[in-house]
Amino acid sequence: MNTEIPIPHNELARLAALKRYNILDTLPEHAFDDATKLVSYICGVPIAHISFIDESRQWFKSEIGIGVPEVPREISFCRYTILESDMVEIPDTHLNERFKDDPNVTGGFKVRFYAGVPLTTPDGYNIGTICAIDHVSKELNENQRNAISIVAKHVINQLELRTKNIELDAQKKIAERAVLAKDSFLANMSHEIRTPLNAIIGFTDLLAQTKLDTVQQDYIGSVQIAGENLLLIVNDILDLSKIESGNLVIEGQSFNLKKTLKHIYKLLKVKVPKDIEFNLFLDADMPDNVIGDQGRLNQILVNLTGNALKFTEEGEVTVSVKLVDETEDHYALRFSVKDTGIGIPEDKLATIFERFKQAEESTTRRFGGTGLGLNIVKQLVELHGSEIQVKSKPNRGSEFFFVFQYKKVNHDEIAAEAVSEDKLGKLKILLCEDNLLNQKLVRSVIQNFGFELDIAENGEEGIALLSKNRYDLVLMDLQMPVKDGYQTTEYIRNEMKLTIPIIAMTAHSLVGEQERCFDVGMDAYVPKPFKQPVLLKAIKTVMNKDLNAVKKRKIDFSYLDEMACGDPAFKKEMISLFIEKIPAELEHLEEAFNSKSHDKVKKLSHNMKSSVDMFMLMDLSHSLSIIEGDATMGQFTSETANQINLLNYGVKEVVKILNEL
Repeated sequence: MNTEIPIPHNELARLAALKRYNILDTLPEHAFDDATKLVSYICGVPIAHISFIDESRQWFKSEIGIGVPEVPREISFCRYTILESDMVEIPDTHLNERFKDDPNVTGGFKVRFYAGVPLTTPDGYNIGTICAIDHVSKELNENQRNAISIVAKHVINQLELRTKNIELDAQKKIAERAVLAKDSFLANMSHEIRTPLNAIIGFTDLLAQTKLDTVQQDYIGSVQIAGENLLLIVNDILDLSKIESGNLVIEGQSFNLKKTLKHIYKLLKVKVPKDIEFNLFLDADMPDNVIGDQGRLNQILVNLTGNALKFTEEGEVTVSVKLVDETEDHYALRFSVKDTGIGIPEDKLATIFERFKQAEESTTRRFGGTGLGLNIVKQLVELHGSEIQVKSKPNRGSEFFFVFQYKKVNHDEIAAEAVSEDKLGKLKILLCEDNLLNQKLVRSVIQNFGFELDIAENGEEGIALLSKNRYDLVLMDLQMPVKDGYQTTEYIRNEMKLTIPIIAMTAHSLVGEQERCFDVGMDAYVPKPFKQPVLLKAIKTVMNKDLNAVKKRKIDFSYLDEMACGDPAFKKEMISLFIEKIPAELEHLEEAFNSKSHDKVKKLSHNMKSSVDMFMLMDLSHSLSIIEGDATMGQFTSETANQINLLNYGVKEVVKILNEL
């Protein structure tokens, strides 16, 4: 028997083609096992396999009747099959000069019949074989030969599909990392911009409340407008980033709709040119209070109305709200912003909601703007489950309108809202803040509210002051030296056991940061640069927190219910397994991360992902995808650590909710 290895003329290219599929030493897969079973059935043989041949071995991806993962290349029948372009069939090895003395013919597997088809890649390289083997001599008929050849093509198609999926998954992870890098960049930039902007806007507001002459008032007004415009641009960019990453959600809180609309009207009326008539028409039948997202409605209407005022040089701008339908639980309200401005050409109506697009290039030069406003409005309206529509004619004006469904408010919620407006008395507040300008600004604002303020330069100083004095409230910056806002809050809650209300105040806007603030025990979140009414409202909210429902994550059990098929015991068991298994796995994940064990982190994060996906925990799944991607690349970054932190807080929250069920 000749045991030399016959080498194909294109061996180096063939091996490169094999390695391209990344198939060697992978785990069993159903598609390949099914193909092997099919070959065994078609040919009526006890031994069948799908194998790949590298420099030194024949490795079995799938096999029946062999029982070993690989054999040396020099003793395999298939070393000859990969030299051919068609099936190799040996009806009786005892009559074949090449194989009659082979150890696997005279003993071993006792091969009497062999049929092998080369697995040929689309570019013509034989990387392996699919084979049928028997202990007795036989001959295949034409149908059997055709069937094996078809199965061989199916195996190659599976390899191609598998490779494409791996490539797509890699591209997806690259795209996710790019989005994350962009989000992180925008968030960091927003912090750098917001910190000085907070001081500029805050001190300008305070200055505007002092006695000024006419010229000074005019100058201050110009500075306020410039500051608000800059803040609007920063907020637009951040909102766009949050919408894209799926982290912007529509809240459902009780609010006074009529007050909100009148507030928007008053806010914008001061900026209306004298030649424009600005109207607000409210349906007499519309409700006072509804449940919805007051902030996003504000944002949509301010954006649409601001545009209408900007593009209208004479005539009128009208905001109107009409009740169009009412059910037992909901109101349907039509919101409209109509103007007599420059209008939009018909051929441009389809593109005005695209980002960075305005109807005409000259519009930006003439009226300014980023071209982001309408795109954000469109996406916010769609997040409400509605659609923004527009009617317009050049030089005659435009109307933007949409219909929102709002839940009805019960009387208890309205009563709670009224009680929360009670006066707060003279509060004593502790500010933890390291920025000198922000310290001075907050001191002035808090004194204007009629409250007392002490200041700590960092978290440790704040803890020391809390140990000595009694405070009603803590305003907590997140980024401080020595002890940051998160560490300080955890110490206050876990070590000092204090329930004092804590409001986060930060110029940073990382995705998931607000949730993380609530998770460590903070009670509210005020982004910088803050407006005085927003801060005051947050103070009122936390000081009346017994009247406000604690915001809690909602777990979507729809997939688990579908899997349970109506069996409550199965659902209960899966919940118990999650509570028992996931915190332990997370602990192992953190240990592996700290010891820089990339392979272990990759395996653990991948396994955990399937569990959190069952409970539809998309934010945790997103964090695990990023962690797994970083581990696959063999590179941990500060963002990996941030995602592990977010995962930690999220898992604790979910386990707490599941335990309460």
